[in-house]
Amino acid sequence: MARLSPDEIARYQREGWVIPRFRLPPPRVAQMHDALEELIRRNPGVRPEKLVSAHIEGDNGEGVRGSRQFLDLAMDPEIVELVSGVIGEDVILWGCHVFCKPASEGYETPWHQDGHYWPIRPLANCTVWVALEPSTSANGCLRVIPRSHQAQRLYPHLHEDRTDLTLNQRMAAGSFDEAEAVDLELEPGQMSLHDVYMIHGARANTSNRRRTGVALRYMPSSSVFERDIRPADGKTGVAVNFAQRPLWLLRGVDRSGRNDFRVGHRGDTPTEPG
Repeated sequence: MARLSPDEIARYQREGWVIPRFRLPPPRVAQMHDALEELIRRNPGVRPEKLVSAHIEGDNGEGVRGSRQFLDLAMDPEIVELVSGVIGEDVILWGCHVFCKPASEGYETPWHQDGHYWPIRPLANCTVWVALEPSTSANGCLRVIPRSHQAQRLYPHLHEDRTDLTLNQRMAAGSFDEAEAVDLELEPGQMSLHDVYMIHGARANTSNRRRTGVALRYMPSSSVFERDIRPADGKTGVAVNFAQRPLWLLRGVDRSGRNDFRVGHRGDTPTEPG
């Protein structure tokens, strides 16, 4: 069973991110790469950077036809074990976004904080970013500002009305020093974990190599997915429907007692452990 070491947990808490030693085995990476190609075939009219809620099979109500294989990845016990090392033993899965940047024309992801977009209160989340293809500084890997999570503060974001961005909210100038950025280069099967307050982004992919990562979203059950809150409503650059977004309690119990694990489900996937 995968598990974050004490040093990895300490790094996550101190820096806001960590690349664990654990990685997916090559056969699983190959399986997910095949699932990626099928996902792209299912969604010919969707930019491959904007495959939101890819874990919801069929028409997910957010403009994408998803695949159960991405749900299986998000529910992988070893990945859930890694997440529990930083958010605790009560783990809720609530999102999955595939960011596939085509060679030479892959969109930029502006500098942002995830918490600016999400209706989680109190705000808490761990994102696991799983590389399905090489992710390098040349093809637009994830970049982070170390320790930018420590103040647990959301900084102002400005809307950009552009069609060449994965997200349309960018952090206001002067909020951080881009010179401090660290490139999180990953091989296929490697993954990074980052905090909800972490400032991060990614350059456009102008290389001749495609870059794909799967962002898996987990929150502690002490927080509530507030379905009537719509942060940055209509200005995110991706279609989301938080009111109908399904949740899965993957481990432990719902400490808040207020999360709804029935909304959005079609009766074919378990919502609670066991």
